[in-house]
Amino acid sequence: MSSALTFTFVFLLVTTTLIRLWLGRRHIAYVQTHRNKVPAAFQESITLDAHQKAADYSTTKTRLVIIEAIAQALLLAAFTLGGGLQLIDDIWRNLLTSQEIIRGALVICSAMLVSSVIELPFEYYKTFVVDEKFGFNKMTPAMFFSDLVKHSLVGLALGAPILFAALWLMQGAGQYWWLYLWIVWSVFNLVMLAVYPTFIAPLFNKFSPLKDENLKQRIETLLTKCGFKSQGLFVMDGSARSSHGNAYFTGFGASKRVVFFDTLLERLNADEIEAVLAHELGHFKHHHVIKRIALMFAVSFLGLALLGWLINQPWFYSGLGITQASNYMALILFLMVSPVFLFLLRPVMANYSRKNEFEADDYAANHASAKELVKALVKLYRDNASTLTPDPLHSAFYDSHPPASIRISKLAAYTS
Repeated sequence: MSSALTFTFVFLLVTTTLIRLWLGRRHIAYVQTHRNKVPAAFQESITLDAHQKAADYSTTKTRLVIIEAIAQALLLAAFTLGGGLQLIDDIWRNLLTSQEIIRGALVICSAMLVSSVIELPFEYYKTFVVDEKFGFNKMTPAMFFSDLVKHSLVGLALGAPILFAALWLMQGAGQYWWLYLWIVWSVFNLVMLAVYPTFIAPLFNKFSPLKDENLKQRIETLLTKCGFKSQGLFVMDGSARSSHGNAYFTGFGASKRVVFFDTLLERLNADEIEAVLAHELGHFKHHHVIKRIALMFAVSFLGLALLGWLINQPWFYSGLGITQASNYMALILFLMVSPVFLFLLRPVMANYSRKNEFEADDYAANHASAKELVKALVKLYRDNASTLTPDPLHSAFYDSHPPASIRISKLAAYTS
């Protein structure tokens, strides 16, 4: 079984990496092929210069993703079959001969730190080279590293208790530790959904009440009509970090709030903002958030049940380059290698997400204005430099939203 797992892991790691590279190259070629002509549906609203900027932005980002995919594959191979995780474990075993829970937490945190250090140059390059080149970046290096420190501290403050709880349950909760951990993990996520808008998000951005009284009244009328109760309407200082625009719902239960990027409010008129909000309300009315939470809980239940079985299989460790089995090593191994085994399910999840977007568009078209939503989307495509001509196969694998041309054509049917 050990050699079979090794072969399967290597095969899938190589295969998924090659697929990622192939999809990236396809996408670049497709976007560049259609670079010199604006699609017919957008010729009156998007200039050739804007279309070419979006094509070049998408191409540049995809090239970076290709390089990152290679780095991620090499890092995973180094951690597993290359003995990296075992080396980290050996170091901490020499320093802490007992106290397995603390040692396990240190091993997992060390592996995550190494991964973060490898990923940091890619994030920095995307922000200060790619986004800077195309006029989207508003961050300074000081802000970038300040955010990095804050994210790390918040992640540690929130992650450390759940990590210790997981290792404690794995060690002392008996055969069904995975079920108890699933309950703890589910409760933790529900609590995070409730407290994130009020206590965590303000650590990174400023949120101020919407001051435009006319717009506020229109939005509140729409919320009432759609039966949506929120904690308030807020404007986020997205322009402090990027010129990209967006709007979203956040929170859970009584803590729900509507958030607009200040950049979005600057670009869209009241009718367009109302249409965008109606789309977001469509997600609420179709219970997409609840369905996603339920799906996440179901997947985590199955994953932890599988881990509960794998943890007692010697071949699980030896097949992935680990010579000394432990609870914490089973956990970090499972978290690291599972994306390789699940990669081919990405189109299924992307298709599900795009289906939700179509349903939300349909709701917006029936409760606001399809014409205004089209105008808003076109502005967002243009201002965010979103390519209008993604490679269909690349889009099927990665895109959570439908391609622009398909989405606009469906909405246009409501206006004809």
